[in-house]
Amino acid sequence: MKKTYKIEVDCANCANKMEEAANKIAGVKKAAVNFMALKMTVEFEDGADMTEVMENILKACRKVEPDCEIEF
Repeated sequence: MKKTYKIEVDCANCANKMEEAANKIAGVKKAAVNFMALKMTVEFEDGADMTEVMENILKACRKVEPDCEIEF
């Protein structure tokens, strides 16, 4: 399953680092961050708990940018 989320990120470099961090999370098949549109698209592994995966993505992204927000 693939879902798109609204995100808050301040710079393109941070968005790239957030994308890399999200792709390392268990349950993520592929994640992509569009800095210009302020959106993150996440394709989940089959059977993954989307809420748990998104919470883990948010934690990883906040290590990159502490004031990052993802609406899920």
